[in-house]
Amino acid sequence: MGIRFLQAFTPGTRNRSVADFSEIIKKRPEKSLSYWWHKSKGRNNRGIITCRHRGGGHKKLYRELDFYRNKIGITAKVISIEYDPNRNARIALLCYSDGEKKYILHPRGLNIKDTIISNIQAPILIGNSLPLRNIPLGSEIHNVEFQPGSGGQIARAAGTLVEILAKEGNFVTVRLPSKEIRLLSRNCWATIGQVGNVEASNLTIGKAGRTRWLGKRPTVRGSVMNPVDHPHGGGEGRAPIGRNRPVTPWGKPALGQITRKPKKYSSDFILRQRKK
Repeated sequence: MGIRFLQAFTPGTRNRSVADFSEIIKKRPEKSLSYWWHKSKGRNNRGIITCRHRGGGHKKLYRELDFYRNKIGITAKVISIEYDPNRNARIALLCYSDGEKKYILHPRGLNIKDTIISNIQAPILIGNSLPLRNIPLGSEIHNVEFQPGSGGQIARAAGTLVEILAKEGNFVTVRLPSKEIRLLSRNCWATIGQVGNVEASNLTIGKAGRTRWLGKRPTVRGSVMNPVDHPHGGGEGRAPIGRNRPVTPWGKPALGQITRKPKKYSSDFILRQRKK
């Protein structure tokens, strides 16, 4: 992936950058693997807004991805690399030797016509999927399972990876993208390589309208509201918060407050917490 910087022909193109989409091969998604899905727009089943700043955005189809990689022992060939509007990573369309087609996350360095496989003793090559117990130390992996058989849930965003640090008994020690170090079952499956589209985090939005295309509505600071609307509101001119720490619109602590449950069952598997 490369980044294309726009010239400042208009205020909206000043300091704006877009992906060059040089790796995209196919424009239209596979019809059998794409479907329309209802966007909640931040509302619950009663139509009440429970998550603010969501709504609008461009029309898009959902591409069904295979996070399980459970076609064991069947080789697949990469036939296209495509854009996915639902994530910042690219997706790869596979055609298995039995004729079935599936989408997966596109690993960095995986090319058209490459062959990959999911197997317990699969070779350590980019795109192959196998259990953690058979992956050597120091390997870069992604699409990692939390529990065996649950499907990949860790390291699915563009440019992310998980590093294997150690193996002992029934557990494997890994370093997550958040720099958290934790234990995972040795029977969890993972995919070799780093997720592609590494430079996605370097893009500059450039204008407010482009954020609206992504389905994000404007955010208003609490300090410019009235006291009835936000705890930070009110006062004459630019007034301070008036509290010992920033809070949410509902009076809960904001900016740094740990929201993880202190007695969560999986805390025993965390060796070093993520950076706050």
